[in-house]
This record gives sequence, structure tokens and C-alpha cells, in this order.
Amino acid sequence: MIFVWLVGAIALLGLVGWLSLEWQYRQRAGNRLAFAAGQWNIEKYEADHYQIVGVPELINRTPASEIMVPELTAETTLLGKGEVDDLQVKITITSQHPDADARPDGYWFAYIVKLQKRTQFKVQVDITGPEVRSLKALWVRVHYLTYGPGGRVPKTGHVIVPLQFPDPALAPPWRDTPQAQVMPVPTHLLTHLDTPTEVVKRYASPHAQPGDIITLGETPVAIMQGRWRHPSTVQPSWLARRLCYYFLPTSSLATACGLQTLVDLVGPWRVFGAFVGGTAKKALLRQGGGFYQLAGEQARLIDDVTGTLPPYDQFIVLGPEAPQLIVDEIEKSTGLGAAIVDVNDLKAVKIVAASPRVNRAVVTQALIDNPAGNADEQTPLVLIRPK
Repeated sequence: MIFVWLVGAIALLGLVGWLSLEWQYRQRAGNRLAFAAGQWNIEKYEADHYQIVGVPELINRTPASEIMVPELTAETTLLGKGEVDDLQVKITITSQHPDADARPDGYWFAYIVKLQKRTQFKVQVDITGPEVRSLKALWVRVHYLTYGPGGRVPKTGHVIVPLQFPDPALAPPWRDTPQAQVMPVPTHLLTHLDTPTEVVKRYASPHAQPGDIITLGETPVAIMQGRWRHPSTVQPSWLARRLCYYFLPTSSLATACGLQTLVDLVGPWRVFGAFVGGTAKKALLRQGGGFYQLAGEQARLIDDVTGTLPPYDQFIVLGPEAPQLIVDEIEKSTGLGAAIVDVNDLKAVKIVAASPRVNRAVVTQALIDNPAGNADEQTPLVLIRPK
């Protein structure tokens, strides 16, 4: 009898020990070395030669662990209006570590990013050829290998750099609606290098007058805030893999990665609670939309892959952060009423945020036919002139 009790006690201690180790392991952050796109500039903008230079950062956000970076490379994709096969691309990477000089031969030597520290590197992209002026944007993918407590983990950072810029002085035509005139305003391909206020000043202010309202698409605003994730960086959980099947195929939450981005934003318990509450509301009251009401504003604003124009069609774009602060800043800086909107071709207009001067009814009516378009028009701004 004593032997049985002894074996049981040892087994129990082993189980408790295993569960303790497993719980602690699940709390570990792994290799949390984050990529920050940094500042990028077009250093040369000639008829047959573009030179783009950026200085990204690698930031160690792993608690209590140093992370090594034994490998780092980059590749590019050119987006243009025509053929790009005749263009030549050369990529040069130069480390800019705070405590170690770069090698003259360009070799990336294994580097340790210490606790809560960061390091930089310069990426220079030279594009040459007769058709360089046809390029619309440059997509840079930085592949880096992290080596630490999480093992050998490959990661990728993404940077989009615009290469074509419409003339802000050229006035697009106005369109007439029952309560207002509207002007879809073209811009360059917006990226993390832009801010909503500066984009409005550059492209919309030259054509505006007192009393006008400027609207911005919620997806372009989120893109400028860097709120977009490649699906390869999203790890779908048990919950996301199972619940995504219950959404309509056209929903951005109908994929495991799309739903997981919402889980990452609001937490698994809120998503599960919203699913249960939404299901109950539909079954008992015959009313839909309960999930989105309970899950929060971001649930409606996530755009999954294919949800926006290239190259962001490869990414999951979240809803904008602090939209009310953005529209208030635009109104303060430009004198224009401002609104961030979510509009589609199904005559659905949702005003995400609006500054005090905005007449929401006028905005809704003016945008009901989606003048900005849902394709590759690249008109994220719409200027509204109430009648």
C-alpha cells in the first residue's frame, strides 16, 4: 500500500512539474526581435536611374534574452504600369551596428542584439533601365534569421516605397450629387512614410475652399499608421481556425489568419464571447450583426488579403488607430471638416470618425455611390463641397 502511494505521489509530482514547465514555456515570448521600417528616401530620381535608401531597425523586445541575427538579406518587387523585365536592380546592405563596424566586403556577420537594445542597417536599392519612369512603387522584403530561446526562426519585414507622384496642382473633375459636389483626389501610393494631415495638405488643400469636407478611406489611414500584417507573420490559434468557418465567405474574418488578427487585437475571450452572444441573438431574436457589435469596432474594419490595392492586396490591413484624433488634427491644421470612412460598392457608408464641423448626413449621401472606387483608382481622398 505504501508503495502504491509512493508511486502515485511521484507521478503526481511529475505531472505538476510537467504542467509547470509547460505553463512557463507558454508564457515565454520566444524570439521577439521586431522589424521597424524606418526612414526611406529617393536619393536619385533620374530618367534611367532610381536610387532608394532606407535605414530599418531591428528591436529586441524579448524579455531577459539576447537575440542573435546570423543572416539578413533583401529582395525586391517592382510595381509599374508596364513591363519591368528590362530593369536591373542592385541591392546593397550595410550594417550600422552601434558597437561594430560593417565589413568592407558586405558580408553580414552574426550579430547579437542585446536586451532591450536595437540596431540599424542601411538598404540601398539601385534601379536602372530605360523604363524606370513607368515604376509606381518598390516593395522591399527584408529576410532576417533570429537565433535565440525560440530556436532558429526566420522572419520578414516589409517596406513599400512610392515612386510616382501626381501633380497636386492638377484639379480632377467634380461630380454632382443631390446635396453636394464630390472630387475624388488621386495621390501617390500611400505608405508608412506618410501622415494623413500632410497628405490632405499636399493633394486636397489646393482645390478646397471654406466649408468643404475631406474624407479619407479607413484602409489608407491604417496603412499610413503601419497597421498591416503579412499572413506569414500571423499564427492562427485553435479558436481562430475553428470559428472562421462560421463567417460568410466574403467576410475578412472567414480565414484563420484574418480572424486571428482580431483575436490578437481584442483577445480570445472577447472573440469567443462575441461569437456565442451573436449566435444567441440570431437564434432567439432573428437579428444578425451581434458578433460585430460585441467584438468591437475593429471587427468590421479588418481587410483580409485581396481587400485593397496592390501590393497591399497581399496583406491583412487592420482598422485605423485613434481615428478621432486624426480627423480633429486635420480640421485644426487645414480648416476643413474631416471624416474617416468605410465605403463599398453596395451603397454602404460607415463614418468611422468625423470632426466637429462635419455634417454626417451630407457625407453619407455624397459617398453613397462610392466615388473613390473599390479597384485600383488610387483616390483615397474625396473632397466634398456641400450645396
